[in-house]
Formats: sequence, C-alpha cells, structure tokens
Amino acid sequence: MYKLTVIVLFLLLPITVSGNTQRYELLINSTQIFTQTEINDVAVTYHDYAKLTTDNTWLAEMSKRLKRFKPNQHERESFLRTVYYEATRAGLDPQLVLSMIQVESGFRKYAISHAGARGYMQIMPFWKEAIGDENHNLFHLRVNLRYGCMILRHYLNKENGDLFRALGRYNGSLGQATYPQLIFNLWHKTWYYSGKTV
Repeated sequence: MYKLTVIVLFLLLPITVSGNTQRYELLINSTQIFTQTEINDVAVTYHDYAKLTTDNTWLAEMSKRLKRFKPNQHERESFLRTVYYEATRAGLDPQLVLSMIQVESGFRKYAISHAGARGYMQIMPFWKEAIGDENHNLFHLRVNLRYGCMILRHYLNKENGDLFRALGRYNGSLGQATYPQLIFNLWHKTWYYSGKTV
C-alpha cells in the first residue's frame, strides 16, 4: 500500500521538461495504445505503408530532406514509413510529426533529456502507465512514435483542435509561443510537402 501511495504521489508531481512544467494527465480509455504483443522495434513494412498511400513521391522527397540526419538510406526510409504510418493512424500530418522529432531529439533515437524524456519524440516514462505498459521500451522506434503521436492527438482533442495549445501541452509550456512557433517554422519551411495525400 505504501509503495502504491508513493507511485501515485510521484505521478501527480510536476515534471520539468526544457525549463517548462509537464504534468501527468490521465488519458481516456480510447487512447490505450498497445497490447503486450505489439511491443517491438520493427519499422513499418513497405506493404503496410503502401496500404495508406499511393504517393511514393512523399517517401522519396522526405528521404532527401532527412539524409543529413540519417545517412543510411534503408534506415532513413524505414524510419519515414513508420513516421507516416503512426502519424496517419493518429490523424496527424506526418510533416508535423517530423518537425516535432527534429525539435525534440534532432532525430536521435536514444536522446535523453535532463528530465528523463526519451527517444525521438521525448516521451516521459510516466506515460507508460497512462497509455501503455510499464515494460515498454521508449527507445523502440514504433513504441516511441506511437506514444508521441497519441499524446499529441489526446492534447488536440482536449484543446478542440487548437494545435498551438496542444503543442504547448505536449512540451509542458502551455500559453508560451516558443515551442509551438519552432514546430510551425519547421513544418512550413523545412518539411512542407505540397503533394501530400493525407
């Protein structure tokens, strides 16, 4: 009982991320994102990616832009297919997610913040209890991207589609413009894709 009380109190405490305050929030049941069998680090297959789009130029174009961060073509394309799949699954623009990953981790899979956020989308470990499982590895490609996309989707729903406020919540800086503006700038200047089909 004592251990449970300590865990509950810990989860309710504010957690600092990049100088801002990120708070634990219980997500609705529809955002439960994994079963135990879905825990893996395997990228989305080309077949699964192709089921979502007939626009193969997206993959080629984004691959060119991502090359400076991920020089290996196979790794780069596997990563992009997975971003596209998980973003689309959550009803998000894949280019928005790419912008977030660039700001959050610089496309570094094993990035860890001073506050303990992990991976590409800098997921705080407390989210494992809220929407996943304590055994999840937040450095796994699909695990990290699915968490990040579902957390942003949750905040978008909470803010009635207001992306500025949802991004602020994601970063723990609600009401401040710095983080959302960084994302918007990258989204529209670096990752914009006029031929996108999503």
